[in-house]
Order: sequence, then structure tokens, then C-alpha cells
Amino acid sequence: MNMKKIIPGMMMMIIIASGCTQDKNFPNLTPHETKNQVRETSVEIHKDKNTVRERFSPPKDYYWQEEKPDSFGYFIEHFTLKPYGSQILRYDGIPISTQYLHEAVFDIDTGDKDLQQCADTVIRMRAEYLYKIKRANDIAFHFTSGDLLSWNDYQNGTRAFVNGNAVSFRKTAGFDSSYQNFRNYLDLIFNYAGTISLNEETKPVIKNADLKSGDILITPGSPGHVVFIAGVSKNKDGKKLFLLAEGFTPAQSVHILSNPFCKNISPWYDLDIHAPEIKTARYIFKPTNFRSF
Repeated sequence: MNMKKIIPGMMMMIIIASGCTQDKNFPNLTPHETKNQVRETSVEIHKDKNTVRERFSPPKDYYWQEEKPDSFGYFIEHFTLKPYGSQILRYDGIPISTQYLHEAVFDIDTGDKDLQQCADTVIRMRAEYLYKIKRANDIAFHFTSGDLLSWNDYQNGTRAFVNGNAVSFRKTAGFDSSYQNFRNYLDLIFNYAGTISLNEETKPVIKNADLKSGDILITPGSPGHVVFIAGVSKNKDGKKLFLLAEGFTPAQSVHILSNPFCKNISPWYDLDIHAPEIKTARYIFKPTNFRSF
């Protein structure tokens, strides 16, 4: 059973806020047409390589933008990918029906419940990054209600209790800093967080030149959606192109999107923070809203 649906009151608001619009009939291309477009890309894809940065070469006359080794963007660009051609799987292990709009799958679990959806995927990546570089004090996320729960509090035994629209916190468990308990913490966050809370926890990016790996493109709401930048390339004039990644509803593998609208550079996207809307393979963001941690 989807845990996001079992608590009334405040939970109903959170369910709506965290859900992602389904991709049925979008974009208006058949699987055959889309696959043909992706095949015609001029981008070199190194199918034997297993990280984002190694697998995808930038388009002609572009080169990878460098990220600081301790940055969130570096963490994403060097994240391990599953073997080329891997399918997107739901949380229950069943392949989703749309398997022609992605170019890679991240090698990270989805959990066994319908929790790690779109905003939760960004939260997961951010939390895993902070956990890896041992910045435990910075691992803290808000519920859609506005209540904040940190990993430090959770590992020290604090738990959330929901009664209608009210959330309270009490220490009911002993100290546990294990990775499994960290995953339990994240599942709790996934249950109560969403695009609205994620939007509030990030700050706007107002210049194209400032966009970097790890930044997000988000529509907060009910439903909303979010993708994150998984790679940035640029040319000698400073023009940038971007790889985009996402999770979706139902909870499913984290994946890099192909670009069915610009076959010559797929899976790279030409993005502009001033555009009235941005079309990605499975969602239209309108208005455009880029944000950064």
C-alpha cells in the first residue's frame, strides 16, 4: 500500500503536493519515432562507461564544465550508472511502460514502497551526497506542513507523530547512526515532503551562467514535478547545454532523460531560465523555475 495515502487531513495535502503529473500521451511522439530521433543524435555515448561524465560526451564544440570535487554537482556527474540499456523499474520491480524517453539509469535503489517519487528523488540525491561527505549536520528537510526533521534528531531517536493537520516530535528510540536507519529517515521524509517543501528549501537561480549540475527545475504544486541537472557542457563562447535527470510517479528508477525535441544533441538540452516554458521528455515546466541548494 502506498504510505502516502494512509493518513488523512494534512497528509492528503502532502500527497497532492508531492505527486508528479503522469506522462501519458506526452510528448506527442510514437515510441518508434522517438527511438529514431534518439538514434540520430550526434552525441557520442560511451556505452561501456559507468558514470554520467564518462558515458556522455558533449556535443561538437562543447566541453564538460568542471565541478569542484567536494560539490553536489561533482557527486552527481560521477555517480555510477547501471549498464547501458537498463530499463526504468518501479519500486515493485516492474518495468514502467514508457522505456524510450531515457538514456541512462542511476545505480541507486528506489526502495520497495511507492515513496521515492519526483521531489523525493532530488532529496535522496542531496541527502546521499551530504551523507557521503560526512556533513550530517546539514541533512535536514521540511515536511510540506513546514515542520523540519533533521537526520541528527532522527538518529538520536526523534520520531514524527501526525494527528490530523498537526505534527509533533518525540524521542521514542535509541541512538542509531546506521545507514539502514538513514534510509528509514529518508522514507519518512519522502512520506511527508514534496515539490512545495523542496521549492521552499532552495533558492532561485536568475542567470543562465550560474546554472550548474545539482540545480533543479521545479514546478511546486498539486501536482508538481522536478528534474535535476546531471551534467553541464559549454562552448568557447560560454553557451551551455545540460543533461536532465528525474524520478517520477509511481516511484521508479532515477534516470537521465533523452531529448525527443532536439534529436541532434540528445540527451543534452538547451535551457534558458528566461523561457516562458521548458519542455522535457515527460513534462512541461511552465513557468520556468530554476533553483539551487
